[in-house]
Formats: sequence, C-alpha cells, structure tokens
Amino acid sequence: MKQSTNQVRQNPNHHVELAGVTGVILAGGRSSRMGSNKALLPYRGGRFIEAIHRQFCELFEEVLLVTNTHEQYSFLPCRKVADIYPGVGALVGLHAGLHHSTTAHIFAVACDMPYLNSALIRRLASLRDRADVVIPQGDRGLEPLHALYGKGCLAAMEQALTGDRRRIVSFFPAVRVCNLSREEVAELDPGFDSFKNINTPSDYFELRDDERGTNLTDSLEQAPSAEDLSFMIRSV
Repeated sequence: MKQSTNQVRQNPNHHVELAGVTGVILAGGRSSRMGSNKALLPYRGGRFIEAIHRQFCELFEEVLLVTNTHEQYSFLPCRKVADIYPGVGALVGLHAGLHHSTTAHIFAVACDMPYLNSALIRRLASLRDRADVVIPQGDRGLEPLHALYGKGCLAAMEQALTGDRRRIVSFFPAVRVCNLSREEVAELDPGFDSFKNINTPSDYFELRDDERGTNLTDSLEQAPSAEDLSFMIRSV
C-alpha cells in the first residue's frame, strides 16, 4: 500500500536541526533475552520506540524504521523498510536504512536506547563531511549502533554481506572512518548513557527504578510491574 507523504518525509514546514541526515531506528533484533519485543515496552507514557521517534523527529528531516514486521509498528508515523539481504545481524538493518534513505547520510540507533543525547548526535553529524562513518567511542570501545553512515558505505557493506561478514565493523577498512574519542564523548555525555540499552527484564526494572529515583515517576506511570511484564513475556 502506498504510504502518505507525511509518512515518507517530515512536514516540510517543520524545522529540523540536521538537514541532509536521516534518522534510522533498527527494530530487527530478536529480543531473546527480554522474552518479548522490547521496542514496545511501556516507557514515558508510550513505548520505547515512540520516545526515540519523537526525539528523532526534532533532529532529522526524515525518520525510517527498519523492520521485517511492519504490522507491529503501524502506530508509528514514519516510513518502514525491510531488510534487503536475508539473514540476521545489525549490519543487514544498517544497509537497508542507508539504501532506502533519501539523504546522503543516516544516523542509526537500536530501538532500545532510552538515553540518547541530542548534543552528542549533533556533534557526530557535524563531522559527516570528513568521513563515510562517524562513530563514537564509549567506555567499551566503538559504538556502531550509535553512529553516522554515508551513502559511500553501501558498496563496502554489500561486499561484506555477500561475503558472509556480518559484523558491522567488518566493512570499515574499505571506507573512511572518523572516530569521536572517548574524551570528546565524555564532554557531552560524561556517563556514556547514550550507549546504554535494555536487554533483559532486570535492565528494564532498573531503568524504571532509576527514573523514579530522579523524580520522573510520572513518565513511567504506565510501566508494568514485574508480574505484568512476566505475563507479557509468557504471552508472546
């Protein structure tokens, strides 16, 4: 079915900060450790993925969701695209997002990253003319699921995928890569919170408790209890 114009691009009268960059949300993970689709867990009065989408709409002129289960995200007002290469792995999703984007660059994140820092995203985007990949370093090394990719990566990504090399960094030697150092990241995000994600029920409950502890109880008032989440997981 043909999608309406407002699902393909943002409202042309809506001011965005990072023209020429598409925000890409990757929702292709299996959520095996969570036991249910973590992108749909309640968060800040909505769902995880809705919080990311709202933030991206303020930053980017286009927002894409990469998913092979479009029907699960019918509530999200953005264009949804599927993987082009069969198989699993985040590189497949990155390739699909970059291939389908209408801009020269994408900024891509996973669907379960609740602490995205707009200032850090702006900093990474400001370096996009220097390289094909602009990637930050966190306290655990490079963060390829919080990085910017240019169309110049497509050929190298495709060579990696057809060669059964599924790690995101496997194509990096074939393109220009700009690293934002750990020290530079820390200036904007001292706790490296941008790179935290939610993989297990305990991660989710810790997030809920942390937000309640910082007087954000109202933002999580719809969060399920441990018993409710267990029921959700068993029902999937």
